[in-house]
Order: sequence, then C-alpha cells, then structure tokens
Amino acid sequence: MRLGVFTQPPFVAAANMPSLHAAFDALVGPGRWQRLGAVGTVPVRFPSSVDPGDTGWHVDMSFGTDAPDFMTWRANIRSKGRALLMLFLFSDVGELDAPTRLRVGSHVDIARQLAPAGERGLTLRELAADGFAASARRSVVTATGDAGTVYLCHPFLVHAAQPHRGKRPRFLAQPPLLPADPENRPQRDLSVVERATARGLGGGLAGTQGFEPR
Repeated sequence: MRLGVFTQPPFVAAANMPSLHAAFDALVGPGRWQRLGAVGTVPVRFPSSVDPGDTGWHVDMSFGTDAPDFMTWRANIRSKGRALLMLFLFSDVGELDAPTRLRVGSHVDIARQLAPAGERGLTLRELAADGFAASARRSVVTATGDAGTVYLCHPFLVHAAQPHRGKRPRFLAQPPLLPADPENRPQRDLSVVERATARGLGGGLAGTQGFEPR
C-alpha cells in the first residue's frame, strides 16, 4: 500500500533534523538543496506470500515526472531535479522485513549510461532496456536498521524492493532531496555527490556533453 505525501509537523520535523541538514551540506553543499516540506510517498509493505509485482531493479527518475507514463520520466548526468536518493525508516527493518536492496557502486554504471545523452538525459524505459545489466555484477546490501534510520544515497544508485517475509508491516518514506534553484544557489566546486559521478566517468564532468556545474 502506497500512502500519500505527509506534511504533518512530526514528519516535517523528522525530515529536517539538524543532523540531516549537516549531512545534506556535507554531501550536496551548503545552499545547494531545498528544505524538505514533507516526507514523500510512504510505501507500507505487509507480510505476504503473494508476489508484490514491484520488485524490479530501477533508478529513481528526477524530471519529466508530470507525464502519466512513469517509464517516460527522465534523469540526466547532472541529476536535474534530485540531489539525493533517500530512504527514511519509520519502523524497525530487519532482513525479513522487505528492506530495500542496493547495488553497491551502481551509480557509476548509470553515470556512464547517462553521460552521452547530455542535458536531455534518458527515460526510465531507455535505462531499463537491458534490465540494468551493467550493474548486475555489483554486490548487494540491504537498507536495514532501527526506526529513525535514514539512508542518504547517490541519486543514480540502482535499487529494488523485495517481498516481506517478516511478521510486522514495514513503513518507509522516500522523499527526494531537491536541489536548489540553479539561479539562486552559490557557485562552488563539485559536491561530494558530483565528484562520485566524475570518478565514474574517469575524472571529469565539466567536459561531458550537456553538463555544466551550476
């Protein structure tokens, strides 16, 4: 069951803890992200032997999301529209409680796919055409932890849901960290996240088609 966006004060407070703001500054850069006004969609997964039908590997897209067909949503090498992929655990999540699966280092594979497409980027359908085969060799870790744990991930990280084999419902929120308006954010060197992308491309982003740091 997917619940809507929650904007009540306890959720907004949870998304704006000082420790999180400090982490956003460290990873994205001061003045380069927007304060969260909600915690985004909340997928609640229940214990079940039935295939949930939504456990495929994917990357969260970041722009063009007004289109009704989510397979046409897009991402580009700048990660326009998304500074971080985030997972907020609102219940204890163990290995049997449908923790999100994460392919370690897969942001590099996605960066290499996106780079030639420049500013326009690729759709989810284009990125998923081969079933994300480029990252299939990557090791997999799971996003487990106590309630209150938050995972801050590179926006290109390939991840997937899985069936719930535990005993209690799992509550997870997936708000994106939105970048600041390019016109109003401070000029600076590449952020930690951008440097991770650059390393995946062999060291440079500024010369990549369609990418100019803003």
